[in-house]
Formats: sequence, structure tokens, C-alpha cells
Amino acid sequence: MAAYVGVKHCITCANGTDALTLAFMVWNIGQGDAVFVPDFTFFASGETPAFEGAVPIFVDVEEDTFNMSPDSLENAILQVKKEGKLTPRVIVAVDLFGQPADYPKIRRIAEKYDLLILEDGAQGFGGRIGERKACGFGDISTTSFFPAKPLGCYGDGGAVFTDHDEWAALLRSYRIHGKGADKYDNVRIGMNSRLDTLQAAVLQVKLKAFEEYELAAVNEVADCYTKELQDAVHTPKIRENFYSSWAQYSILLKDEEQRNGLQAYLKEKGIPTMIYYPKPMSGQGAFAEMDCVKVDLSVTADLCQRVLALPMHPYMTEEEQEEVIREVKAYC
Repeated sequence: MAAYVGVKHCITCANGTDALTLAFMVWNIGQGDAVFVPDFTFFASGETPAFEGAVPIFVDVEEDTFNMSPDSLENAILQVKKEGKLTPRVIVAVDLFGQPADYPKIRRIAEKYDLLILEDGAQGFGGRIGERKACGFGDISTTSFFPAKPLGCYGDGGAVFTDHDEWAALLRSYRIHGKGADKYDNVRIGMNSRLDTLQAAVLQVKLKAFEEYELAAVNEVADCYTKELQDAVHTPKIRENFYSSWAQYSILLKDEEQRNGLQAYLKEKGIPTMIYYPKPMSGQGAFAEMDCVKVDLSVTADLCQRVLALPMHPYMTEEEQEEVIREVKAYC
């Protein structure tokens, strides 16, 4: 996997959430630190810094790509610095639905304010910008092998990627009870987060299929959806020179009423859909007592009312996809 991504180190672990936690442990993120997280993403992206005692600061996203807005990010950093209560430390950039975040812009912001980048590539493995692959854009990057992800195993699994030798050594220690020379030499407080051997065996085979044909096949499905649906609904946008691994194909409807109506209609037709995500991170009860909101998050709030993910995988037949397209058009 390190060779595929193009980094020096790949350290596997038990799941994608642990992968994020391990990165924060290596960087000693905790009390008094601010970690900048997109408001429109899965809970783990904000949960893990909070679990370490840091404060997740939510950042708005772009409507077309669903990924972190660099403008909103910079505004959030400036607000935190102006308040002076927290120390800005890390940007968690999420590769949502398969497309890498705008790392050229995010990297410039990170360098300007001396921040680390943690790439949450749980949904982005296989994506790329130019020839550079996802999970290689962060100072540390992570991914998940949960079955719904672009490269999934048959249960839970995760990995951490970095070019930094010292961090890689710490990651290998922290994931196995803070081991030193061996597993009975414990030099720091760690965790138990090994990738199960059975899941590793599954991934050995699935990585080959992923490289050889699955990634191309899922992009063909996405291209077909976009071509056929772009006049009926708001289809996702892939930036120029970007490539998505299409963890999800999410369309936008006019409003919540149309979205819910379409979902109910498709369910009647035997077509499964999902809403990723029905609630902004900033609206989660777990963060109610934390001072996480510094900037306008209206794009995320709007997306949560309008987004709907259609069936999407590299083994969809033309007939299956034609049925989805036909029924979406019929309703809309």
C-alpha cells in the first residue's frame, strides 16, 4: 500500500477511527489545541480530536465538491487566533465521497499559519490530483477499509501513511500497547489496534482487483450517472486534474421535501439510497457544550437537506444503472 500511494511508510491498524487517533497521539494533540474539521463529514473526523481533549473547529464546505472550503478554513483559523483561547494545530482535510480535498490551497494555508495537515482519506483511497495519489497529501494521512469504502475488507481495518521516519516509529509503537523493542517492552502508553490477519489477507487480493479494474469501472459508472442525470438533478463536480475513487455518488435535490420524496419513491421501486449526512457535525449533541463554531456553516446546513447517495459500486450492470437513472428522471 505504501508503494501504491507513493509514501515511505504504511502502518496498518484496526480501523479508520484508530488511524486518526494514532496520528493525534503522535502529534501530542490535546487540551488547548484547535483542530479544524469540515462540518460535512462522518463523526469520527471531529470525534477523534475531541477524544484527545482538543476542540474541533468546524469549517464549511463547497457545494459542488462537498469538500472543505479553503476560504472558510482560513476564516476559522483567523477567528481562533483572534480569540486567543486555543492554539491552532491541525487541519483535518477529508477526501469526501472519493475526491481529494483541495490540497494545493489547503497546503498554502497550512504553511502560512504553521499548521499540520491530517488527511482523512477514509473515503478517498484511489483518488488523486494529477499523478499524486490520495493518502499521500497529509503530513500524516489515514484511510479506512470498512466494507463501504473504495478499498474495503470484510470487517474493520485501517491504515496510516507518512514519509516521516520518527512518526512512523511512534505509530508502530502506539498501535501495539506502546511497545519498545518487542511487545513485552512497553515504553509508552498506547492502544491495541492491529489489523486482523484475515482482513489483511482479504486486502492483499482486493488491492490487486482495485488497481487492475475496480477503480476504472467505478469511474465508468459515475460518468454514466453524470451524463444521464446532469439535466435532472445537481450532480457532483470533479475538479480539473482531480480523480475520484467514488466512495459515494451523491446528488443534490432542490430541497428536503424533494429529497425525501425521491428517496421514498426509489425505495418503493426497490432501489436503495442513503443520506450522507443528515446532520452537520456542528449539530451533533456530543459537541453541544464545546465552542466549535467560529464561521458561517450555511453550505453544510443546506447540503444536509438536499443530498442523496445513489447505488454505486464497480460491479453495477448497465441494466441496474439504467433502472436507477430512469426512476430518478421519472420522479424529478
